Amino acid sequence: MASENPFRSIFKALEKPDGGEFGNYYSLPALNDPRIDRLPYSIRILLESAIRNCDEFQVKSNDVEKILDWENSAPKQVEIPFKPARVLLQDFTGVPAVVDLACMRDAMNNLGGDSNKINPLVPVDLVIDHSVQVDVARSENAVQANMELEFQRNKERFAFLKWGSNAFDNMLVVPPGSGIVHQVNLEYLARVVFNSNGVLYPDSVVGTDSHTTMIDGLGVAGWGVGGIEAEATMLGQPMSMVLPGVVGFKLTGKLRDGMTATDLVLTVTQMLRKHGVVGKFVEFHGEGMRELSLADRATIANMSPEYGATMGFFPVDHVTLQYLKLTGRSDDTVSMIEAYLRANKMFVDYSEPESKTVYSSNLELNLEDVEPCVSGPKRPHDRVPLKEMKADWHSCLDNRVGFKGFAVPKEAQSKVVEFDFNGTPAQLRHGDVVIAAITSCTNTSNPSVMLGAALVAKKACDLGLEVKPWIKTSLAPGSGVVTKYLAKSGLQKYLNQLGFSIVGYGCTTCIGNSGDIHETVASAITDNDLVASAVLSGNRNFEGRVHPLTRANYLASPPLVVAYALAGTVDIDFETQPIGTGKDGKKIFFRDIWPSNKEVAEVVQSSVLPDMFKATYEAITKGNSMWNELSVASGTLYEWDPKSTYIHEPPYFKGMTMSPPGPHGVKDAYCILNFGDSITTDHISPAGSIHKDSPAAKYLMERGVDRRDFNSYGSRRGNDEIMARGTFANIRIVNKHLKGEVGPKTVHIPSGEKLSVFDAAMKYRNEGRDTIILAGAEYGSGSSRDWAAKGPMLLGVKAVISKSFERIHRSNLVGMGIIPLCFKTGEDAETLGLTGQELYTIDLPNNVSEIKPGQDITVVTNNGKSFTCTLRFDTEVELAYFNHGGILQYVIRNLIKQ
Repeated sequence: MASENPFRSIFKALEKPDGGEFGNYYSLPALNDPRIDRLPYSIRILLESAIRNCDEFQVKSNDVEKILDWENSAPKQVEIPFKPARVLLQDFTGVPAVVDLACMRDAMNNLGGDSNKINPLVPVDLVIDHSVQVDVARSENAVQANMELEFQRNKERFAFLKWGSNAFDNMLVVPPGSGIVHQVNLEYLARVVFNSNGVLYPDSVVGTDSHTTMIDGLGVAGWGVGGIEAEATMLGQPMSMVLPGVVGFKLTGKLRDGMTATDLVLTVTQMLRKHGVVGKFVEFHGEGMRELSLADRATIANMSPEYGATMGFFPVDHVTLQYLKLTGRSDDTVSMIEAYLRANKMFVDYSEPESKTVYSSNLELNLEDVEPCVSGPKRPHDRVPLKEMKADWHSCLDNRVGFKGFAVPKEAQSKVVEFDFNGTPAQLRHGDVVIAAITSCTNTSNPSVMLGAALVAKKACDLGLEVKPWIKTSLAPGSGVVTKYLAKSGLQKYLNQLGFSIVGYGCTTCIGNSGDIHETVASAITDNDLVASAVLSGNRNFEGRVHPLTRANYLASPPLVVAYALAGTVDIDFETQPIGTGKDGKKIFFRDIWPSNKEVAEVVQSSVLPDMFKATYEAITKGNSMWNELSVASGTLYEWDPKSTYIHEPPYFKGMTMSPPGPHGVKDAYCILNFGDSITTDHISPAGSIHKDSPAAKYLMERGVDRRDFNSYGSRRGNDEIMARGTFANIRIVNKHLKGEVGPKTVHIPSGEKLSVFDAAMKYRNEGRDTIILAGAEYGSGSSRDWAAKGPMLLGVKAVISKSFERIHRSNLVGMGIIPLCFKTGEDAETLGLTGQELYTIDLPNNVSEIKPGQDITVVTNNGKSFTCTLRFDTEVELAYFNHGGILQYVIRNLIKQ
C-alpha cells in the first residue's frame, strides 16, 4: 500500500523576491547529489515527477535512484514509472477515449464497483480540431460554410463530447472552430509550471496525438501515447516507460537569408532519422539556440514523430519567457515560472557558463548550412534540396514503385491530358499540383512562415501572377491569432486573391480532410493514370493520406506552398525556370517573389501583438452559437443509442469477470496479412474518406446513411462496427498475399478467395481460426492511433511479428492484448523463407510469472520451420496488462479492489 513520501525533507517554500511565497516545491538541489548537474534537462523533469509522486507503491525510492543514476542505468534499459501532469486529447482520439471511459463506468457498475471512480484524476484538455473538411475553398465565406457543414455532420459527436465534459470531472473541452490542438496547447493551455493547491511542479503532458511533442519547444515535456494508455493515465495509473537515452543536438550559427523553419526541421528530421533516435529523447542546446525563435523551436519539436524520437526537447530559457509574455501569460505567472525553474536547476541561462550536461550521444548542426528543401513524395524524412527537385522528380517517375518511385514508362512521362474545367479548356501532366494547402500544426503556429507566405502572395499579385483555378488551395490557421495578425499586416487580401482564403480553424489537409477535388480534375487523373501532386505545409505525406488521387505529396514551408501553387507543378527548377508570366509579359522567377528575412522580421514585429492572444483566448471556452445550442443528456452513465452510426458501445468488457484471463498463446493461426516495411497507422486504420465500395460504406448504407454523409473514418472513431470494417482499408496498402496488386484486400488462405480484409477476418473467426500479421521494419509508424490496435484486435489478430515497431503502436498493441514479436536482427519473413501461407504456433506459458520482458520465444510453422523472436513486452507492467487481457481491464479490476 501507499505510504508517506520519503522525500518530504526536501519539500521547501519558494520565496518571492519582494517577500511572501510562490508556493512549495520538491527541491532537487536539496538532495545534494552531484549527479543532478550532469543530467539532461529532460531527465530532470522525470526525476522531479518521481520524487513528488513517490509513495513506495506506484513510485518507489528505487525508481528515483534509477533516474538519478541515469548515466549508468539508461544503457541498461531499466523501467521507470512516470506520472504526467495532464492529458491532451483532440476529437478524433477524444471521442473513443470518452467512449471507453463511459464503457468502463458501465463495466464497473456491472461488476458491483463504484462507477464514479472512473473519473480523470489529472487535468484533461480536449480540443475539437479534427473535424474541419475542406468542402468549400477559394471563397471568403469558406469558414462559415465549412463550419455549418461540420456541425451538420458531427452534431452527434460534438454532443457526446459536451456530455463528457459535464459527466467527468477535470475535463476541459475547447469547442470546434477554435484552432489546432497543438497550437492551442502552445499558446494557451500549457502551464510550463503548475501551481496546484500551493504545490509547484513542472508541466508535463501526454497526448493522444503524436504531435503532442510540439509543446517540447516551450520546455514542457510532452509526447504522444495511445488512447488506451492516456485513459489509464487519466485514471491515476503511472505510465511504465524505459528510461530513455538522450541525444544531445548542438545548434551553432544562424539561418541564412531566405531560409525558413520548415527548411530547418526537414534537415533536422533527416539527420536524426539517419542517427537513429527511436525510443530516445533529443535535447537541443548550444549557442545557436539564442537565434532560434520559440515558434521555430516548436516547429522542430512538432516533427519528433517524423524523426522517430519520443521528444525533441528545448529547455526553458529567456526566449521561452519572452514567448509566454507575448502570448498573454501574466507577469506574475512568468515570474513564478522563472523563479521555480531557476531554483530547481531547470532553467538555461546563456549568461552563465555552459552546464556539465552529459548526453548518450551527440549531433551538431551549423544553422548556416541549412538550404531550401521539401520532403517527399511519400515520406516526411525523404528530404529533397530545392535545387535538386526537378531531377529528383524525374527519378521518381523512372524508379520502380516504392517510396521514391512511380514506375511511369518513359513514353508516358510527357503525356498531356486535355480536359474541360467549368467551360474552360485545361491541361494536366504528371507532377501537376491539384492541392496546395497551408495547413497543419507544424507551421501554422509560426508567424514567420505564415507572414512569409503572405509576402510571397503580395509580390506575386503585384507582378500579375495567378493560381490555376482547378488547384484546390486552402489556408487553415491553427488559431484565431493567425487571422488577427494576417489582418493587421494587410496581407490576407493577397492570399485571398490567389485562392488561399481561410477555410476553417483546425487540422485539415494534413490529416486527410482535403475534401473532394473538382470532378473533371478527378476524372482526368483517374482516366489517364496521372501522378498528380499535393504540396502542403504539413508533417505527414504517406501515400493515400492527403487525398486518394494525389500519389505524390510534398511537405514544404507555407511560402513554398504558395510558390508551387503559382508554378502549378513540382516538375520545375526554381533556379532556372520561370514560375509564370507577369502582367507585362515578363517572365517571373522564384527569386522575384521570395521575401528576405528582414522583410519577414519587420512584418512579424509590427503585426504579432500580445493583445491578439489575449482577445482570442479570453473567448475560446465560451464557444460559438452552434456549440452552445447543442442540447445534451445529463447523468453520469451514458445512454447508448443502438441506432447511432457515430457513438456505439464497444464489446471490450462484455463477459468480463474479476478474475484475469491470463496469458494466451497462438495455435495454428493463419497469416491474414503479409507486409513489407513502413506500414503506417494510416495503412492500418485510415482517418480519411470512406470509399464507396468498402465494408464500412456497406454498413452505413444498410443503415440509411447517404454517401454524401459518410464523413471520414476519423470522425467515426466512436463506432467500433465502422472502425473494425475500416481496419486495413487504405486503398494504397500493399499486401504480399495479393502478389503485386495494391488495395485493401487479402486472400483467405484455406479457400483461396480474394476478400476485403474485414470479410476475410470474419470468415476466419467463423471457422474458429486465430490470425497473425507478418511485417517488415517500422510497423505502425505515423500517428499515435489507438484504432490501429483496437481494429486488429476486433478482427481477431492475436500477434504481430515484425522486424521493428514504432514506439507508440507497440504500446497500443500491448494495451489491447495483442502479442508483439520481433524477428532477430538480420532476419525477416523473406530470409526465413516464410511465404505467409503457413500455420503459425506461438507457445507462451499459462502463468504470467513465467514470462519475462524481452525474452526469446520460438515460433513454429506447420511445414516444419521454426524461428526465434524477441517478445516485445518491454516491462513487467506490460505483462500485467497482457495477463488481464488489456490495460483497461487491468485498471477496472484494480479500481474495484481499492
